[in-house]
Amino acid sequence: MEPENSTDEENKQVHRDAAAEVVRGQLDAIYNNQPKVTRPSSSDGTGQSQSQSQPQPQAHRTRAGSWQQYHSQWQDYYQKYYERYYVGHLHQAIAEQAEVQKSPEEKHEEDLLNLRQKIVDGAKQSAKKARKSRHFIPAASAVIVMLLVAFVQYNQILIGNVEAYVSPGAIDPQNIVVDPTSSQVSADPRLIIPKINVDVPVIYNVNNDHDSMMAAMFKGVAHFSIPGADSVPGQNGNTVFSGHSSNDVFDPGDYKWIFVQLDKLQPGDTIIANYNSVRYVYTVTKKQVVKPTDVQALLGYNDKPYVTLITCTPIGTALNRLLVTAEQISPDPSKAKAADTTQTSNNTSMPGNGPTLLEKLFGSH
Repeated sequence: MEPENSTDEENKQVHRDAAAEVVRGQLDAIYNNQPKVTRPSSSDGTGQSQSQSQPQPQAHRTRAGSWQQYHSQWQDYYQKYYERYYVGHLHQAIAEQAEVQKSPEEKHEEDLLNLRQKIVDGAKQSAKKARKSRHFIPAASAVIVMLLVAFVQYNQILIGNVEAYVSPGAIDPQNIVVDPTSSQVSADPRLIIPKINVDVPVIYNVNNDHDSMMAAMFKGVAHFSIPGADSVPGQNGNTVFSGHSSNDVFDPGDYKWIFVQLDKLQPGDTIIANYNSVRYVYTVTKKQVVKPTDVQALLGYNDKPYVTLITCTPIGTALNRLLVTAEQISPDPSKAKAADTTQTSNNTSMPGNGPTLLEKLFGSH
């Protein structure tokens, strides 16, 4: 019994070794693409086996080719991956080196360009979102209407403050250069202020009511005459001229901002008035700001010939009046005549700005 059992065990071991040899050969064929594998021969019943070379089956060659392709694909993937990896690092290193070599001015300019582009992109994005909103058109229309109403009502302030820097730009300064030693001029009455480049017609014989004064100031500056301040150039007393520092842009006339720079005059500055073909030269002695109803500030100048200029202040409003008073120095003030005091008036307010367009439409003054 023992020899028979021993023979069975040996046969089983032979079969196991043969199976392992087949698997080992298949694996070698897959990874090494071997054309042949060793297969065991049938047992001779004595525990001995014979081996011989057999051609590799077609299934084995197919599997070997698949594994070969699989392996090649992975090798190609890793090769390309590391190529991109190292090439990317190379480009980054080159960019960093170029960044280091930039001058501070170039970096600053590049930063400004980047910031500008971000702002533009953000504005475009916000505008795009706003346009898509169903509330955009009504809101935009409301804003436009409000801006138009504000401009119509307050254009005197807006344009007046602009004109304070650029006015009166239409006048050539050479046209108002005068010879103070010459007293003979044309018969056209004019007021000339060299420091602020003003050369403007003067309208005399004007009633001192508001409408008459506004109509006269469309054509230049108006002679404002009240009892106690009703002289003309060459007479003792106060000769008063009123002009706009600002007025509604929709009003007619070319002199809506003729006195916009009047506040720049200082004591010692020159004012010239041409009247009846005579040039009268004055030097500024005083400036003051008063209320529109303070007409008493125009009185009390009876001992010598004076001139006082009136305009509204602050620019664009009619809240107060700026008074610039000057004393005659040429011709000889001692030869001045007495003023005609026959003027009567119930006017208790100095001239100011005209009504705005909205005030005209709704009857407000």
